[in-house]
Amino acid sequence: MAIRSPSPTAYLPGVSVAILHEGRFLLIQRGHEPSMGLYAFPGGRVQDGESDEEAVRRELAEETGLAVERLAPFRQYLLPGSPSADFPAFRLLVFRGWGPSGILQAGDDAAAAGWFRLHEMEALPIIPSVLDTARAISAEAG
Repeated sequence: MAIRSPSPTAYLPGVSVAILHEGRFLLIQRGHEPSMGLYAFPGGRVQDGESDEEAVRRELAEETGLAVERLAPFRQYLLPGSPSADFPAFRLLVFRGWGPSGILQAGDDAAAAGWFRLHEMEALPIIPSVLDTARAISAEAG
């Protein structure tokens, strides 16, 4: 998916991972701004010298205690920042993840972590792009 931006250097790199396992998606409840209190896929900023895949694996482990066997890029979003709230704009690369392992526990900046069916997600305070991505993955999964 190609997305053009008038100023690509204005976007900081970020990643997240959408894992559909046994009919449920892995979500965290954000414990810090931006989007504190909202549910989202695990993810965060890409650190200097880190690849997108390295970053998403690190963020997944930090926020949930889990790992995945396989990852593949799925979607990209350009998220506007908020100068008034001092939040930068992000280029968010969403990965699909398969084969989760480990013991689920909320960590780092996640207030909570859990597995949710799509209809349960629709009733949560959730980031809209997360719900859109989950719907697309569910449609592909049949």
